Amino acid sequence: MTSRSEEIVAVVGLGYVGCPIAMALAASRPVIGYDIDAERIAELKRGHDRTGEVDEATLASPNLHLTTDPDDLRRASVHVVTVPTPIDGNRQPELRHLLAATRTIAAALSEGDLVVYETTGYPGLTEEVCAPELSRISGLPWPGGFHLAYSPERINPGDREHRIDTITKVISAESGEALERVHALYAPIVPAVHRAPSIRVAEAAKVLENTQRDLNIALMNELAMICDRLDIRTADVLGAARTKWNFLPFTPGLVGGHCIGVDPYYLTSKAEAVGHHPQVILAGRRINDEMGRFVARRTMMLLAERGLAGSPRVGVAGLAFKENVPDARNSRVPELVAELQAFGAEVVVHDPLVDARDAEREHGIALAGEGALRELDALVLAVPHASYRQRGAALFDAVRERGVFIDVRSVFEPSKVRPDLRYWSL
Repeated sequence: MTSRSEEIVAVVGLGYVGCPIAMALAASRPVIGYDIDAERIAELKRGHDRTGEVDEATLASPNLHLTTDPDDLRRASVHVVTVPTPIDGNRQPELRHLLAATRTIAAALSEGDLVVYETTGYPGLTEEVCAPELSRISGLPWPGGFHLAYSPERINPGDREHRIDTITKVISAESGEALERVHALYAPIVPAVHRAPSIRVAEAAKVLENTQRDLNIALMNELAMICDRLDIRTADVLGAARTKWNFLPFTPGLVGGHCIGVDPYYLTSKAEAVGHHPQVILAGRRINDEMGRFVARRTMMLLAERGLAGSPRVGVAGLAFKENVPDARNSRVPELVAELQAFGAEVVVHDPLVDARDAEREHGIALAGEGALRELDALVLAVPHASYRQRGAALFDAVRERGVFIDVRSVFEPSKVRPDLRYWSL
């Protein structure tokens, strides 16, 4: 009989979450890395990870089999699901990717297999939606025919400190037996494991983590709008407030990405389904969803004050959803760009990390080359990638005399900015 440490694990979905998980597991056991994107599999086989999360040496693991063939999943007895769960145009859960992955696994499922969902979902999603679909397609009864578990991912793209080998992993399962099996899967690759009492508790914990961050950032964004009207700098207010021992160090900004800007809607959709109308969570979401347009409008007002609002040339530095990552999906910068264009601005968007094809495909934005950020009436530092920070004062050379510099995240001290420029930050 195969021991738990010798079981073949299939990781379904090899993006920011799945790829690091697959690599960590492959350090000590055979792993099948499956993705429907043939280009993604080909690049990983060449030793290149476009997300920057996994290096070439790790991708060369002899325990790793990369594939787009769903039949390969039949060799696995553990299946880990790491596909995205976005929201649709009505800000409701979009389960298309999750259901597709579930059906693919179900077609390869054998009696006694373990299916672990790492994908974010509302409380009840794993047992109420995924389990019945696994059972329907596989023909195996649930519970009984296969085991079900949930272990929320905590991968933070671009974060070199909080990695899979430094974080506590929350695990949950349908039964004590399944929970022990999940523990055996993850315990060797993480420093600590927390056993949640149920799958629904673990699902709720996951959406809470990002909802809490979202609300704290929303508070800072609302503070920034108030400070703007009071003509005081938010960064100065926060600098003073942080001297109190229990002040939480959140800052204002554009809230995008696959977690903070999405997960609260999974929680609120479930809340409404059970008869509760959430108020605080949705209020925070409304504030954060508006910030790109707010920054754009403020930019145009400052240009108008300087007599430059006719058809200004505005440079936007950064398109990714956060600094130092190449992913532009769910970025809030395109809303900023669209609002500037609606006011008649000629907008030049640059990002040193985002692939130009991704920018065009995701947002219809044509990224400009390095030399295009010149002779600008205003420069908006929307995403403070390290390469922008490293330029220091040279970054302002792109802006014409008496132009406007919008420092969304307060990266620069106003005293360090060229004195003829109008400086503004959230």
